[in-house]
Amino acid sequence: MIIIDTHHHFWRYDPVEYDWITDDMARIRKDFLPEQLREVIEKAGVNAVISVQARQMISETEWLLDMADKNDFIRGVVGWLPLVELSVESYLEKYSDNPYLKALRHVLQGENDEYMLTGEFNYGIGLLRKYNLVYDVLVFESQLPAAIDMVDHHPYQVFVLNHIGKPRIKENIILPWAENIRKLAERPNVYCKISGMVTEAGFHNWHREQLIPYMDVVMDAFGSERLMFGSDWPVCLVSCKYEGWLNLVKDWLEQFPINEQAMILGGNAVRVYRL
Repeated sequence: MIIIDTHHHFWRYDPVEYDWITDDMARIRKDFLPEQLREVIEKAGVNAVISVQARQMISETEWLLDMADKNDFIRGVVGWLPLVELSVESYLEKYSDNPYLKALRHVLQGENDEYMLTGEFNYGIGLLRKYNLVYDVLVFESQLPAAIDMVDHHPYQVFVLNHIGKPRIKENIILPWAENIRKLAERPNVYCKISGMVTEAGFHNWHREQLIPYMDVVMDAFGSERLMFGSDWPVCLVSCKYEGWLNLVKDWLEQFPINEQAMILGGNAVRVYRL
């Protein structure tokens, strides 16, 4: 069975560029680069990864693409380009020949809900299908209604929800997140990453039983054909080891047929991101 990690980050730590890494996350205030991840995934039995932007700058995208070119286990990049700029298509054309650029992402959780509905942003989103690019959606659970509105403007664009929409797991609050997830999943062009859950549950005091109801919701809503595994390494390390998260997901998946497990752990990633 092929296992593909659809969500991880690289960085050379800088306290200004990564100011979101707070004191209680101090253990990841250091560099995380391909040589470290290669060792981690080989030990865990993961075959390949997709690298996701952590900084909103073109140089970040170029850096990730360069690392993908030099490391055979990096099969794709979710980069960043200035979607709200009128010249965005010139950037899309520039990078369209790069075989590793599979998707784009903007940190929408750092914007107000209206940002997703602006004409400028939606113009940029509207160009992605022309260049065979997926759009990764990073929002808080409170932003899901706005995300649904955004998706409805682009019924033929492929979207991938990051971190199952960041529900309030730490507080054991499942509504209205679950209702909005089911509404979003009614759109067949939307997929979902099972990722980022352990940090939403809390850095130290979370337990497996907290996570299962949320995993069950996304399985019921999206089905095995539209779910993908992601580690959110190295961010996940503030809560658990890489293998710990992967094994938790694999244990949960054991209740489902082997073909469905294979789709979630790797098959869907190959199809959606054209790996």
